Amino acid sequence: MALTPLNELAVFVSVARHKSFTRAAKELGVSTSAVSQSVRLLEERVQQALFFRTTRNVSLTDAGQRLLERAAPGLESALNALEHLSADTTQLTGTLRLTVPSIALASIIEPVLPRFLRDNPHVHAEVRLSDRFVDIVEEGLDAGLRLIEAVEKDMVQVRLTPAFRFMVLASPSYLKRHGTPMHPEDLAKHDCITYRAPTTSLPYHWELERGRKELRIQVKGRLATDHSEVMYRMAVAGVGLTYLAELQVAPALRAGTLVPVLEDWAPSVPGIFLYYPHRSRASAPLRAFIALARKLLPTN
Repeated sequence: MALTPLNELAVFVSVARHKSFTRAAKELGVSTSAVSQSVRLLEERVQQALFFRTTRNVSLTDAGQRLLERAAPGLESALNALEHLSADTTQLTGTLRLTVPSIALASIIEPVLPRFLRDNPHVHAEVRLSDRFVDIVEEGLDAGLRLIEAVEKDMVQVRLTPAFRFMVLASPSYLKRHGTPMHPEDLAKHDCITYRAPTTSLPYHWELERGRKELRIQVKGRLATDHSEVMYRMAVAGVGLTYLAELQVAPALRAGTLVPVLEDWAPSVPGIFLYYPHRSRASAPLRAFIALARKLLPTN
């Protein structure tokens, strides 16, 4: 075989460094006779003696010394390369590229990504925060996070949150100034922070439901935005009513800086799902991120 000279060379270097056939055999995990045979075959190949042998000592001939000086550095470099490559298979490397809506920032990215990066020091992450629908294949991303209804059917879907509600909310200061709506029809009398789709700029109709009754209401207000984080912050500041996911505003609800109104009309959605293409094999960083997210996040 073509690799036989390299095997013989590795045995030669081990004998030369140990100055012993026995110790070289122990290092290599083979018999002493196998070491002797390998050295003999190499000497026949180069047609020169490489060692002086006595019953007590083993030393290099001039030819053996020259071969050691020239061959040992290259052989060591090759062995180091194999060791590093083997280590790479146990260490996660690469880049994780995600598209994330603002609704998932506090509930998924903040609790999972810092731990993921600590656990995988050789992995890089790229998070694109956007509320628009993103073609992850076209934009070269590993995966995206979205509500289930926003995910194409040919995608693998992984649940990362339990079901949650969308709610109409306002700050206590706004409600003190303008009163509390008691029925969806009352929204027409209020200043509502409106959401416009990033891709079309069309206004989003607030979806309300109670029992079997479902309503889609086109609200009006002085502030419009294409980002739910703006809606969140401006509602806390008392600008107007807003319509947001319960999990996104959970800190404000706990602190009392936002108050739900028309709560019995709050619709429920299945949750937030990570998605990636069926035809693409999930990268190692993505698989690790999914496993950690499932471990850290409640999904029911």
